[in-house]
Amino acid sequence: MTQSLRLVFAGTPEFAVSSLHAAAAHNELVAVYTQPDRPAGRGRALTASPVKQAAQAFAVPIMQPQTLRDPAAQHALRDLAPDLLIVVAYGLILPKAVLEIPRYGCWNVHASLLPRWRGAAPIQRAIEAGDSETGVCLMQMARGLDTGPVLLQLSTPIDESEDAGNLHDRLAELGAQVLRDGLALLRAGLRPQPATQPDVGVTYAHKLDKAEARLDWSQPATALARKVRAFNPWPIAEAELAGERVRIHAAVALNESSPATPGSVVTTGRDGIDVACAEGVLRLLTVQRDGGKALAARDYLNARPALQAS
Repeated sequence: MTQSLRLVFAGTPEFAVSSLHAAAAHNELVAVYTQPDRPAGRGRALTASPVKQAAQAFAVPIMQPQTLRDPAAQHALRDLAPDLLIVVAYGLILPKAVLEIPRYGCWNVHASLLPRWRGAAPIQRAIEAGDSETGVCLMQMARGLDTGPVLLQLSTPIDESEDAGNLHDRLAELGAQVLRDGLALLRAGLRPQPATQPDVGVTYAHKLDKAEARLDWSQPATALARKVRAFNPWPIAEAELAGERVRIHAAVALNESSPATPGSVVTTGRDGIDVACAEGVLRLLTVQRDGGKALAARDYLNARPALQAS
């Protein structure tokens, strides 16, 4: 017997939008929670989150409390009488009192195969670490950072050329799929069976810091290539290249070595700019000068003819 579910959705960034649509399909969406509008862009105008912009199509209340620790905010959520609260990259801590309000508790869509990469930046950290596989988990929320039991999960390989932006988009769709699967089971009266996360294999995906984006040529080329992929589209890797600070949008590690000093330009050509590293050579494919736009390496070389003789 299929039953209708009263759902409240909580999310903020673009990653959560696909899951919002999955929650709204075949269920009674009664409210959407998202973070308050923030200044954005050069004009610093107040801008609605991607989830708020998407939620306006559903004609439901859009709630933007500064915190869910406020008793008034908890009372407002309790009045909605949700069967389930779905949380996808919401960005606010849910206190114990909130976790206990919905009939079936709170579900979270998380972009990793837990317990690996709990925390804020699982997509980027998986690429940076060189993981060959990642995925999404549907988790029953509990007190603690991504510590709750896993209800369902889907895995996917990480392609060696995939950057964080591409992987983000794929995992957003997988997250929506795992949520659809879980909700279909619950509507049919079949609650997904929770699996306690093992203590072995726990890692934390700490929030990205812009300072991390500065490449250190004394590291191996393979590690630097992963950083370039992990930090695209934000904060974008940067490095010193023949005396000029550039941002690096795409690069690959070559299966060769060079006796040159790390950071030295080894060769240049239509295929890219090869830079010596402590181990191996990093080929820069797409670079950006200060104040300019991202360019293919061959176009960047046209602006720096002296480098072409390197």
